[in-house]
Amino acid sequence: MVSTTSSSPSHNQREQTLPSVSTIQSKKRSLLASTVGNLLEWYEWSAYAVFAPFIAKAMFDSSDPVSALLSTLAVFAVGFLVRPLGGVVFGRIADRKGRKFVLITTMLMMAGGSLAIGIMPTYAAVGAWASVLLLLIRVVQGFAHGGESATANSYISELAPPNRRGLWGSIVFMAIFGGSVIAYTVGGTVTSVLSDSAVASWGWRVPFLIGAVFAIVVLYLRRNMEESEVFSHKAEDSVKVPTRGIARKIILLVAMISGITVAHYTWSSYVSTYAITQQGMNASSAFWITVVAQLIALVTLPFWGILSDRIGRRPVMIGFAITMFLIAIPLKEMITDEPWTLLVASTIALVVVAAAGSILAATMAESFPTKVRTQGIGFAYSFAVAAFGGSAPYLNALFIERGLGWVSSAYIMFLCACTFVACLIMKETKGIDLRDA
Repeated sequence: MVSTTSSSPSHNQREQTLPSVSTIQSKKRSLLASTVGNLLEWYEWSAYAVFAPFIAKAMFDSSDPVSALLSTLAVFAVGFLVRPLGGVVFGRIADRKGRKFVLITTMLMMAGGSLAIGIMPTYAAVGAWASVLLLLIRVVQGFAHGGESATANSYISELAPPNRRGLWGSIVFMAIFGGSVIAYTVGGTVTSVLSDSAVASWGWRVPFLIGAVFAIVVLYLRRNMEESEVFSHKAEDSVKVPTRGIARKIILLVAMISGITVAHYTWSSYVSTYAITQQGMNASSAFWITVVAQLIALVTLPFWGILSDRIGRRPVMIGFAITMFLIAIPLKEMITDEPWTLLVASTIALVVVAAAGSILAATMAESFPTKVRTQGIGFAYSFAVAAFGGSAPYLNALFIERGLGWVSSAYIMFLCACTFVACLIMKETKGIDLRDA
């Protein structure tokens, strides 16, 4: 007689191979907590760029407006320069103690910095000490932001199903765009409701105080996050991590990210300032136009992620590099004092940026072994963003002030060429098992 008991898996075996409803719900709650926190951090970070013209008047010597604006943007860049250190330090902690611990710690640091900016004294009250204090706060926020970005990229990619990692990973960049959209929405509201003198006097503080308040909600959500299964799998694995090729992967990722981040920060953080200060566009109009452009780009992010899950990461990245190389100069030249010109140029540029940004999390997570994943992402991503993204607003303003506006566009084109070359060298990683990476 042939036994029928061994022809199909037992009920218990089936339970072990299929994720439980509670596990799926728990992952969704954890995904929400991570995303909302990441959204708030990027809102707080973007608020500084949005209100840069007003912060310049409040925290620096306003007798030289150009110098004050450049100083404000320089502080913005310095905040980025400490991000690699934060990415490495917090990345190491995340790879040892877990992702959840770091995501809560960095949230506390960013929220504290936001509150400090909201209540700090101005240059008129304490002189140069206001500038020094602003610099110190941005250094702390930059350090925390490096850890938050690296850990969020690892955490969400590790939560995602392998065949939908591009889609899930796009949520990280949705938080980046979303935070910027909220910041510009607040900027547009404040500048529309308040008079110019009120904004310059105290209105610029509003977005930072709002961020500090909402941080309480985020901390409540994040306290119940679960640790990623991929990290837990690593914690139980005593096999030594192979380190050969890690440095090469970091170099390739830095090159790949360089074109993406310079285009992103030019078109999300600087062009509104350019339209206001160089083309004479109304500040409120420029803010609202930027909101609309970023919302349109945000909507496209999941579709780019889905596309990468089907055709691979490399084709999407290469498409971004070629397209941005070709449109960098024409789009910049299009902007005048007419709001519609900023809308068209920004929308096109940011939709193209969204193609590459949507799959950054998946691409980076798939490039490193679990035991060093957050450290690797922390250094590669934070270094590239610090060197090429955080400096973009400052360099744009500096080149234009010296009559070399074309150099800023050429700079974007050169870095997009670097992205193109890096993508040609890199291997396709779509759908790999992160536990075996």
